[in-house]
Amino acid sequence: MPYYESVLIARQDISSQQVDALTESLTAIIGENGGEVTKTEYWGLRNMAYRMNKNRKGHYVLMNLDAPAGAVQEFERNMRINEDVLRYLTIKVDELEEGPSIQMQSRHAREERHRGRRDDRPGGDRDRGDRDRGPRGGGNAAGDAAQKTEAK
Repeated sequence: MPYYESVLIARQDISSQQVDALTESLTAIIGENGGEVTKTEYWGLRNMAYRMNKNRKGHYVLMNLDAPAGAVQEFERNMRINEDVLRYLTIKVDELEEGPSIQMQSRHAREERHRGRRDDRPGGDRDRGDRDRGPRGGGNAAGDAAQKTEAK
C-alpha cells in the first residue's frame, strides 16, 4: 500500500482532549477502509502565519498513513466536513519516517544536524574565489561608464 503523511490544523477554541477524539475518529476511518495509521504526533497549539476563519492559533497534528487511495479520500472527505478542522494537507511519500518528526526534535539537535550538512556542501562560501568582484562578478559601473565616454 502507498504511504501518506497528513497534517491537519484544528480550531484553537477546542481542547486537546477534543483534538485527541478527532484524531481517533479519523484513525478509525482509515482502519475501516483497510489502512493503518502508523504514527500520530500532536504538535500542540501554535501560532499561524495569518488568520483563518477568525483563528490566529491552531492545534497541529501529524499522521503517517499506510492506506489505499480510497481510504485517504474518505479520510480527507471527513476532514472537509468537520467544522473543527481549519486546514489539512496530505501528501504521498516514498517511505514513512521512523522516530520523531523534525517538529518534535529539540532545537539543539536540529541546529547540529543543519550545521553538519552546511559544512560538507561543495560550492559553499569558503570555495568562492570571486568575493571581491561584487554582485555581478565584474568591474565598477562608474569606471565602465567613464571608459565608454572616453572611447567616443
